[in-house]
Amino acid sequence: MTATHAIPVRFVFTVLLMLSIYTSDAQDGASKYFTVENYYKVKWGFAEEFINLWKANHYPLLKMAQEKGDIISVTAETPILHSGEDTRWDFKVTIVFKTVELAFAPDLTTPYKAQLYPDSAKLARDEQHRFKLLISHWDVMTEKVAL
Repeated sequence: MTATHAIPVRFVFTVLLMLSIYTSDAQDGASKYFTVENYYKVKWGFAEEFINLWKANHYPLLKMAQEKGDIISVTAETPILHSGEDTRWDFKVTIVFKTVELAFAPDLTTPYKAQLYPDSAKLARDEQHRFKLLISHWDVMTEKVAL
C-alpha cells in the first residue's frame, strides 16, 4: 500500500521564498545557519514513550548528519507546566542546519538508515507506532533578531 502526500501550494511557495532569500545572502558571502523548531503534540499519557522512540530511531540519524557537518546542533525540550489543549505541545526539537538547502533535503539522513538500522522492517514498525502516538506536529523556521 502506498500513500501519496499532497504538498500545499502555500508551503511550497514559502520554501521557495526562503531558499531564494538565503541563497542570495549566501552569494553575498554571508554564511547563515538555518534553524527549525519541530513541535510534537502527543496523545495524553504517551509523551515519554514517544520521546523514547524518537531518541532511539530518529536522533541517531540526526547525530550522524551532525558528525558529517550538515547539522550544527540538535537540542530537545519538554514543557515544565502544561498549557491549554489548543496550545499544548509535549516535545520540541530544535535543529540548526548548516544551510537552508540541507534543511529541506528530503534524503539528508537516508544514507545512515541501513548503517544504523539493519532491520529496516523493525524500524518501520517502530516509526509507525511513534506516529500513531502523535496528535499533531508542526515546524517553525526561525531566525535570530538583532537587539
